[in-house]
Amino acid sequence: MSFLEKNTVEERLEIMSPLANQFSLRAHQVDIEGSFPFANIDVLKNTGYTALTVPKKYGGKEISLYELLRLQEKIAVGDGATALAIGWHMGIMMNLGEKNKWKESVFKMLCEDVKKGALINGAATEPSTGSPTRGGRPETVAEKQGDGWMINGRKTFTTMSPVLDYFIVSAAVKGTDQIGNFLIPRPTEGVSIEETWDSIALRGTGSHDLILKNVRVHNDFFVEQLGLEGKKPSGWLLHIPACYLGIAKAAKNYCIQFAKEYSPSSIKGAIIELPNVLQKIGEIEWRIMQTEYFLYSVAKQWDSSNVQERNHMGPVLGAVKMTVTNSAIEIVDLAMRIVGAKSLSIKNPLQRYYRDVRAGLHNPPMDDMTIQLLAKYAIDKTEE
Repeated sequence: MSFLEKNTVEERLEIMSPLANQFSLRAHQVDIEGSFPFANIDVLKNTGYTALTVPKKYGGKEISLYELLRLQEKIAVGDGATALAIGWHMGIMMNLGEKNKWKESVFKMLCEDVKKGALINGAATEPSTGSPTRGGRPETVAEKQGDGWMINGRKTFTTMSPVLDYFIVSAAVKGTDQIGNFLIPRPTEGVSIEETWDSIALRGTGSHDLILKNVRVHNDFFVEQLGLEGKKPSGWLLHIPACYLGIAKAAKNYCIQFAKEYSPSSIKGAIIELPNVLQKIGEIEWRIMQTEYFLYSVAKQWDSSNVQERNHMGPVLGAVKMTVTNSAIEIVDLAMRIVGAKSLSIKNPLQRYYRDVRAGLHNPPMDDMTIQLLAKYAIDKTEE
């Protein structure tokens, strides 16, 4: 069973569905323990899933953004933490292939390792500067030494850190105004992980701190200078709302099944026959339809657009993330209202879904930044 042997999104979704069911069986224990879903990640690696966004010229499938989001959503129905974690790797590989800014020999090496199961994620957020989307200069510093660089610093929210093989680390270049991205292999001396992740949401993402102490990398691993052209819209970040849509669908599935089976002595039949319950289920489906159409129509727009057209999609990409994330919170809330106080039991998955979807408010881009971007977009369009 390999994703790489299939050629359509439907065929790959057929493989993913039973895997997502397996993930759902493990989700509660991982959440309770605050551990990491090693088994889930191993399955995704062993089935070739993690190589799907590798460019075709390097032996991958180079799947579309639309297909990636469909698959990521399916994973999230099973376990949101697994989906968000692996989504960063999948999206980064897609982005690197699209932007094609790295030295070819370095990117080829990375792709070959990814085909063998290697995993990658970025490490940009820091304790003092916060999210890089706010524009802070990194306190992590890279100093030129001979034919390489020495890097020191600490990065927070390094998702999937227990199993990452590569880190893309942003750092300020000492003595200059430059900021760059450096590729750091995990075995490099001076690289360590401090287990700091204690969030009540998405507890299984392993988003610990990355510690860099006199880490030395070759000059070729200074892979990208940042800030020269400004930040370009990134379609791959839609893996974030796809994750929260999947969690919302899991909540929908649970509350409907509960409503079909729950029959208190005060009524005849199950509560799914009650008008107020049907009202809430209808509202859930209405919101899911809205988010699906918005998310997937924009993904298809991205796939069919050229570079210039994509560079103008920032406002709509932000609007998708904000809409889907906030709708997911409303959907889970409605599901909990149907189930009632039982939804607050630690054994009930709805309380986990509720905690997990709240995390979406703090993934980039933030709602306030999206609103400001949309305001500027509307004003500029009116002036035309």
